[in-house]
Amino acid sequence: MSTDRPDRPGLLVLAATPIGDSEDASARLRRLLADADVVAAEDTRRTRALAARLGVTIGGRLVSHHEHNESGRVAELLDVVAGGGTVLVVSDAGMPAVSDPGFRAVQAAVAADLPVTVAPGPSAVLTALALSGLPTDRFCFEGFLPRKPGERARALAALAAERRTLVLFEAPHRVPETLDAMAEAFGADRPGAVCRELTKTYEEVVRGPLAELAAWAHSGDVRGEVVLVVGGAPADGPADAGDLVPEVLARVDAGERLKEAVAGVAEAAGVGKRELYAAALAARTR
Repeated sequence: MSTDRPDRPGLLVLAATPIGDSEDASARLRRLLADADVVAAEDTRRTRALAARLGVTIGGRLVSHHEHNESGRVAELLDVVAGGGTVLVVSDAGMPAVSDPGFRAVQAAVAADLPVTVAPGPSAVLTALALSGLPTDRFCFEGFLPRKPGERARALAALAAERRTLVLFEAPHRVPETLDAMAEAFGADRPGAVCRELTKTYEEVVRGPLAELAAWAHSGDVRGEVVLVVGGAPADGPADAGDLVPEVLARVDAGERLKEAVAGVAEAAGVGKRELYAAALAARTR
């Protein structure tokens, strides 16, 4: 039986790029930039500049692959893989698919039974977590919070009882108002850390209670790439079902079904689902 697809397909590779210091680039990333048939870059100009700093000549075709064209680009990339070629996916910094393009390509490759692998490396999430001084045994990554105040408040309310350390990205100009909102939702004394310009010349990590971090952010001009790390809710946090109802309702307002919201909040807080469901249902019918 004839087929256009070779016996051995190629490979889709997601590769981490330096988040600041070019010396963090792995030997594998350098080789992939030189040898891949196609390099799919979030910003082709930045990828060319990175390759120049690394002394590498990009050997294959360099194409753009960003949030605005990702859906249309994936089929083209997978055609290359299906034809036996190697496609390298890179973002501007850090790991593709983590708040950056890459997820759709992986999802489509898995569905098409095409090989996918990762060339690991720098990660702003893990770097900030390690530097924060906050517990690292259990953590969750929340990406970027909603920009609108009301939506952001609801998102934070849903995280108020989360026991794990939280890691989030934020635009520098929104850091002061985000820290204000966090202090209101989590409590002024909840510990946190603002990590900016990680691995760069002006790397800075400011640690302290959220209220103090908010005051620090308002007192100056926060610049550069920023990662926020916040300690989880204390183990002796609210254990009464009634205290958890606002969080449940916030999750429902954000689109979750009541039953699912109750299950998630109850598990995180260590309370009974039946009791919390009854309390939330009563609050909704008032």
